Amino acid sequence: MLIAFKLKLALACVAGFAGPLAVAPLVSEIAAPATQGEPAIVDIPGGSFAYREAGDFTRGGKQAEAALRTLQFTRPLHIMRDQVSSADYQLCVRDGACHPFDRSVTIAPDLPAVQVSWHDAQAYADWLSRKTGHHYRLPSDAEWAFAAGSRFRDDGAPVDANDPAKRWISRYERESERDLSDTTAYPFGKFGLNERGVSDLAGNVWEWTSTCFVRSRVDASGNAGRPTVNCGVRVAEGAHRAYVTDFIRDARAGGCAQGVPPANLGFRLVREEQSWVATVSARWSEVWAARS
Repeated sequence: MLIAFKLKLALACVAGFAGPLAVAPLVSEIAAPATQGEPAIVDIPGGSFAYREAGDFTRGGKQAEAALRTLQFTRPLHIMRDQVSSADYQLCVRDGACHPFDRSVTIAPDLPAVQVSWHDAQAYADWLSRKTGHHYRLPSDAEWAFAAGSRFRDDGAPVDANDPAKRWISRYERESERDLSDTTAYPFGKFGLNERGVSDLAGNVWEWTSTCFVRSRVDASGNAGRPTVNCGVRVAEGAHRAYVTDFIRDARAGGCAQGVPPANLGFRLVREEQSWVATVSARWSEVWAARS
């Protein structure tokens, strides 16, 4: 187990991550009753939007900026209006399906679950799917960006071929200009709704996505090489895009987060809607299985 831990951390750091260390404050636990039901879902109609892919890109062996391209969603996106609350996450803990909070976190139905790793978020999605009969999952980075709308921060920055480090310095300075020192987990609604009716996007809680860190290479002639995919590091979205090792619960205390580390790590989920054809097909399969 220790060897696996060190290997993941080494892979993340090899990917070029470095983050300042900080000690997270402790907060007291407040018991709060909660009952698990279907979360409030926002249905976002399909559409197109400008999106810059997450990851690291090189062209001809030199640092390059990812292309800004147009993505088209042909189906509606069904995403939680709010982040998963600490009270709802605690129900998963009580069922033995989720890992307990590392520290005493305030547990309430109107407070986001924070200090959770990517694996914690994945475990909760699996548990909620079993409980409700619907398929819940983490959004991809592109889905999160689509749902965020005007609150999605394009992390593109110009590349100086003679001094690639300038790009990283520029990005760090840009992220540092935003006041992210407040790590308080505020009640839902503190950061308001965006134009699509989704709450608290790009506040002081970064949200895990399913997207893995990718290094993409293009040679001098424009031919794409085989990308290097590191799923031990995932994209977390918030006030800016971050790359965080998947087992980290508090990126301020380590985890090789690139640039300014997230103030809090939380999540919200996407609900998959089964199509009418798939539903009918599944029912017929059950009927034929019963007759066999």
